[in-house]
Formats: sequence, C-alpha cells, structure tokens
Amino acid sequence: MDEMRGKVCLITGANRGIGKATALALARMGATVVMAARDPDLGAAARSEVIETTGNENVYLLIADLASMAQVRQLAADFQERYSRLHVLINNAGLTKHDKVLTEDGFETTFAVNHLAPFLLTNLLLDMLKASAPARIINVSSMMHKWGWINFDNLQGEQGYNIYLAYNHSKLANLLFTYELARRLDGFAVTVNAVHPGMVATDFAREYTGFIGFMAKKGWRLFMKSPERGAVTPVYLASSPEVEGVTGKYFVNGKMRKSSRASHNERLAAQLWHTGEQLTEMT
Repeated sequence: MDEMRGKVCLITGANRGIGKATALALARMGATVVMAARDPDLGAAARSEVIETTGNENVYLLIADLASMAQVRQLAADFQERYSRLHVLINNAGLTKHDKVLTEDGFETTFAVNHLAPFLLTNLLLDMLKASAPARIINVSSMMHKWGWINFDNLQGEQGYNIYLAYNHSKLANLLFTYELARRLDGFAVTVNAVHPGMVATDFAREYTGFIGFMAKKGWRLFMKSPERGAVTPVYLASSPEVEGVTGKYFVNGKMRKSSRASHNERLAAQLWHTGEQLTEMT
C-alpha cells in the first residue's frame, strides 16, 4: 500500500490513542509522517513503534506542548525548517481538565489546547499548505459539540468552570473554526473538514469524575471503539480520493453528517476567529 507515498502528513497528539493509530495507518500507506507530541519519551517510543510496525523509515517526531502558544509557534517553525511541503495537517490533540487551570499565557487549558492551538498552528502553516496543494486539513471535533455554546463573556470559564461544558464548548469552537476556514480557503485547493471519531477507548477521560467518569472509564468501555477504529475516519479524510475537493463538512463514521445549528452561525464563527487572532497575537 503506497497510495500516500510522496505526501507529508503532520499529526498532533500522535504519541497515543487515535493520533498514534492515524500515524500507523498513514505510514502503512507510504506517507512521510511527522508526529507531534508533548512528552519526548512517549513520543520517541510511539515513533519507534510506528517505524517497526510499518517498516516505513520516513516517520519523524517534533516535540511541543500545545498549551503554550510559544511552543505552537516553535512547532510550526521547526516543521517549516525541516520540510518543504505539507499535504495533510491533522489537528488531533485534545484534552479535558477537571479543574480550571491556566496556561503560561493565562488561557484556560481546555480552550487553549483544543481550540487556540489548532487555530494558531493551522494559520501558521497555511501558506505551506497552499503551496503544497492539493492539501487537506482535518480537525478532530466531537459529537459533544451539540451541547456546547459560545459565550464571549465566559469563553474561558471566567464566570464559572465545568469540565464537561468546557470540553463541549471547545468542540463547538472546532466546528466554527472549520467552517470559517473553509470559507476563507474558497478558491484554493486546500480542503478542511471536521470529524467525530466516535467513543474511543483511550485515557482521554481520565480526569472525569462521578457517574460519567465511572461510565467513561469502566461502564462504557466494552461498547467503545478501539483507537484503530477511531482513526478510520480521520485516515479516510486524509487519504481517500472520494473526498478530494470536499470541504467545510462534518464526518461521522466515514459519512457526512449535519452538525448543530450553532456550528453554522457565520457571525459567531467570524467573531470567534477575530477573538482567536487577538488572543494568539496573530493580528
């Protein structure tokens, strides 16, 4: 299988779970895979596993903590220094925090990692993606976006923080970002789509507590997808000729699905984009 040979793919959060499974699948297809991870040791182990499993030596590692906007900028700079092309960007990294924790930039961590980091990284690499066209951007969102809303007075838990709401809001932000970026990329051969990978058996919910925490860690495990199955749709969007030219869509289980009404609010998306520019100092 070499359908992705010659393609350069960057995957964030690639040292475990869906990210690592996506890296494995694309490496099997012959792609040059750049794995971005926060932990150097875990990242190195994951890279070695991908190389050993697939036999593809063109697998590399970049280290960045996406909670730090400075490190997001350094990740983009490191990538641009080492590679001349970028054909696929998969914004996969994400987290949940039980308590409100501020990053070094003063941002609420869930919002910073789940939304601001992919927003900034994508924009920093956008010229490279355009120069490498046809190119694809895949943003990993969640069906939980349906229970999120954007309140600019409480965007980062200023008026009260809840682990579940913070996550839901960040996943809605992913959809608003995806659709707004698709509009801005009209006329370029760069597509951007979002994906709900399904309920996947990873350690993502390790900070969940109470009944939901118990069910996420124990009760629902038998019904959850493996990371490999969770990676199927991101890999499909990254590689399949069937979605060449398809942009501004939301995919679940390899199929286009309708996302929430709020996710299609263009005024809200434009305001969130402007806020992201200000917070990440892009303007």
